[in-house]
Amino acid sequence: MSVSYYSLFTIPYFMMRKIPKTPLALTLLMISVFFISCGSREPATNAPVAATETPAQSTPASSPLTGFAKDLQYVKNGNYAYIWVFSRKDGKPLEKDDSAFLRTNAPQVVDWVITDEGKKVIAGTNFNLEEGNLGVLKKRFNAEDYTGK
Repeated sequence: MSVSYYSLFTIPYFMMRKIPKTPLALTLLMISVFFISCGSREPATNAPVAATETPAQSTPASSPLTGFAKDLQYVKNGNYAYIWVFSRKDGKPLEKDDSAFLRTNAPQVVDWVITDEGKKVIAGTNFNLEEGNLGVLKKRFNAEDYTGK
């Protein structure tokens, strides 16, 4: 006498007849299950929610950053190890030859952002410029270290 049994993962034949066999029917079944499961649910209790009014606190809204502060924050968001700000010693806007000089003598700088109507440039780098050409740059420009500020 042989004993027939079903494993937990075997589907009996009479149940297989009820499973849709066409791709369209299966797709419609899946879509309907999706929409049913995504339906809105009522709260667990039908008790009214107590409305608690908190007194409005007048906190001054911080003004959005503009100009130099905005550009400095942009470079800080780059997570550079060193941030330097360069400007001409005479206070005039930077010219093309100034930009070329900076790029030539500080090739390790990744990000250059011109700010303050072209009078300053913010440099973001992971290289310590003091170990490089910072002395040469300081002869021509004012150099301010904004690392960690």
